[in-house]
Amino acid sequence: MSADQTIPTIRTRIWREEAESDNRFATRTAYCRGYDVYGEMLGQARWTDLLYMLFMPEAPSAEQSALLDSLALALANPGPRDPAVHAAMCGGVCGSPAASSLMAALAVGAGQAGGAREVYNAANGWLRCGTDLNAWRRWLTESLTADPGSVWPAIEHPSGFDDHGAGTSLPVRQTLDCLAEYGVGPRLPWLIENLAALQALAGRPLALSGVAAAALADLGFDPEQSEMLYLLLRLPGAAAHALEQRPLGYKKFPFGVVELETPPVEQAA
Repeated sequence: MSADQTIPTIRTRIWREEAESDNRFATRTAYCRGYDVYGEMLGQARWTDLLYMLFMPEAPSAEQSALLDSLALALANPGPRDPAVHAAMCGGVCGSPAASSLMAALAVGAGQAGGAREVYNAANGWLRCGTDLNAWRRWLTESLTADPGSVWPAIEHPSGFDDHGAGTSLPVRQTLDCLAEYGVGPRLPWLIENLAALQALAGRPLALSGVAAAALADLGFDPEQSEMLYLLLRLPGAAAHALEQRPLGYKKFPFGVVELETPPVEQAA
């Protein structure tokens, strides 16, 4: 590079790097929101501290960090029943590369039926309704109306609620109770107090996606950030199950193999 050429400036408020004196392509120090990641945070901060700071303009409080940490644990492995994890397992069983299995999980887990877009929609509900039960009554009906300008199809059930459940599952209740204990915001405690009323209005039990949307709203994340984080936090389980399934083959797929009988060949008259 000639002396009159300048190094392009990287424009981001999230991250700042200083290069090594003898190699401008190598990082000497990296700062996230002003904090030295390798000199100050490494060995002292949680992974969820950095995760929070990548999306938010400041470091989290101890309660916010603990809440995000517990939410990450609750979402880490949706389990083999979840369509996103199932998709990753299908990639693993047929020998797809690691990235393909994760992309399959992201694609299948991105929709409005228990996926990340459902969290986006539910987070919009919290943004619009807050802790106003009457506002939720209106929103739960209006949100099912198709948006003619959207690429997404009409929502088939109230976002954040289980379309197939008959009652609130134990993990959902346990997660809600745990996350509300951190006292980070008003939504999770209000959700506990008004759960029966909300479920009656929705006609369905609360889903884990609904708990996640409330928790992420209490943490200050907007709907787009909540959607992205939900996609990210569910990937560890998809990766683990894809790797477990890879050497086993399709005959040992957890859901079993349906053996189809070959129909008899009809003889020509």
